[in-house]
Amino acid sequence: MSRVQTITIEEDQPEQRLDRWFRKMFPQVTQGNIEKMCRKGEIRVDGARAKSNTRVGPGMEIRVPPLPDENAPKPKRDTTNISAADAKMMRDAVIYQDEHIIVINKPAGLPTQGGSKQTRHVDGLSAALQGEFPEKPRLVHRLDKDTSGVLALARTPAMASKLTEAFRHKNTRKIYWALVAGVPTPYLGEIKYGLVKARGRGKSGEGEKMIAVHPRDIDATEGAKRAHTLYATLYRVGARASWVAMEPITGRTHQLRAHMAEIGHPIIGDGKYGGSGQENLGDGWGAQLGGIISKKLHLHARSLTFEHPATRKVITVTAPLPEHMEHSWETFGWTEDLAADDPFEELRG
Repeated sequence: MSRVQTITIEEDQPEQRLDRWFRKMFPQVTQGNIEKMCRKGEIRVDGARAKSNTRVGPGMEIRVPPLPDENAPKPKRDTTNISAADAKMMRDAVIYQDEHIIVINKPAGLPTQGGSKQTRHVDGLSAALQGEFPEKPRLVHRLDKDTSGVLALARTPAMASKLTEAFRHKNTRKIYWALVAGVPTPYLGEIKYGLVKARGRGKSGEGEKMIAVHPRDIDATEGAKRAHTLYATLYRVGARASWVAMEPITGRTHQLRAHMAEIGHPIIGDGKYGGSGQENLGDGWGAQLGGIISKKLHLHARSLTFEHPATRKVITVTAPLPEHMEHSWETFGWTEDLAADDPFEELRG
C-alpha cells in the first residue's frame, strides 16, 4: 500500500490494543514496524500520536501510513533445528509471560548464547516460545552455562531495549542461592574485590577465568574492574557447607563464583574456582562434598525483581531450584520457604 489512508474502526470490532488491531488488518507488518511508526508519529488515533499499546475501539479513526506490499514475505519462525523434546523443555521452563516479556527458569548446563562448539542454547531455542508473535523472544541479560534460574527475554525490539537499559543501569534486583564450602563469617557481609581476566597460559590458556584483585590494587591493575557482592549465610551443615544467598550489585563475568572462592568458600561443584584438590575434607575448602551430593555447580538465580517497562508495576519472578540442588537441599533438611524474602534487609537498612 503506497498511500496514506484513514480507517474508521467498525462497530462490530472489540476494544483492543492498537498493535493487535494493526496486525490483524495488515499481517505483513511486523511488531517492530508498528513500534517504529508509532515513535515517528506516522500512525495516529483520532489525529493524535499513539503508542503501540494505546486502546482503540469502535468509531475511532486510525491514520495508516504507506505500508509494505501485503505479498511481501512474512517473517517466519526458524524452528527447523528445534527438536520436539527441546521445544517442550523450553515451554516447561516458562515461569512468567505476558505480551511483552517471557521469563524462564533456565536449566543448568544449557548455554544462554552460542559460542565455540555451542549449537544448542537459549537464544536459538527461544523460537519455540514465539507463538503468534512476529519475532522470536530476545535475550536481555545472561547466565553462565552451568548456572540455573531466572532468565528474562523480551518479545519485541522496543521491549528488549528498555529491559536491557534497566539491567545496565541496575534498575533490577537479582538474588542467587548457592551451596558453598564451609561457613562464611560474618554471616552477613559484602565482598568488594575487583576482577580481572586471567592471562592465557600454555596452549589452551585460562579461558574466561577471573582473578580477584584487592580493592586497594584495582586502580593499579590493568584491566581490573570493580565488583561488589552482598552475601548472607542462611543455614549450615556443621562446618562443611552452607546455604548462602547472594546479590550482585555489579555484573562482572563469574563474579559470584570468583568472589566466594576468594573469601575461602567456593561454590560446590565449581571446578574452575573450587581449588586444586576439589575434595571437601571437612575444613570448609573444596568444591566437592562427595557422597550423594551432585558434582554439578550449585548456583541458582533464585529471583528477579524489576519494574515492568509497559505497566510500571514492580514484578518479582521466582525460580524453583533445579533437580540436583533440590536433592542437596532435601539431603540437608532444608526447604525453600526457610529463606527470607530479602536476606539483605539489614545491609540496606
